[in-house]
Amino acid sequence: MTTGPDVFDPDGVEWSRVSPQLARLRRAVLLGTGGGLVVAAAALAVFVSPLFWLAEFVPLVGLAAGWGIIGRQVAAYGYAERADDLLVRRGVMFRNLVVVPYGRMQFVDVQAGPLERAFDVARVQLHTASAGTDALIPGLPPEEAARLRDRLASRGQARLAGL
Repeated sequence: MTTGPDVFDPDGVEWSRVSPQLARLRRAVLLGTGGGLVVAAAALAVFVSPLFWLAEFVPLVGLAAGWGIIGRQVAAYGYAERADDLLVRRGVMFRNLVVVPYGRMQFVDVQAGPLERAFDVARVQLHTASAGTDALIPGLPPEEAARLRDRLASRGQARLAGL
């Protein structure tokens, strides 16, 4: 039970969410790896020993647990643009809130690998002089990633010019 204000949810902050496509992407990767283990255990059961049918339960339980965890993890991602900084939060069990002042940003990077492009999502990475304050926002639609990149770069340039 917590008392007092929630440090991971500051007052007056309107959080933007990542795309649900991120959960679909992560679940597809989970099914690919977990499905491979299920097929391997079935092949061992057929060709080696029927006892390997018991090994089917391990990847199946892992798939079921992973499916739910992925949904909760993706729902926990959020970002908020404020006047002087960007907030990025993530995590369910181990929560994390990163506050990046616009004047401290060195550059903003947008990335999308082949799987991310197939699921129509991209990642935005903010880099600062301190590696501990870098922030990553995965699972953004490409248009939103480009908009956020341009907006953060212009805000960072404006804050830097004021120094």
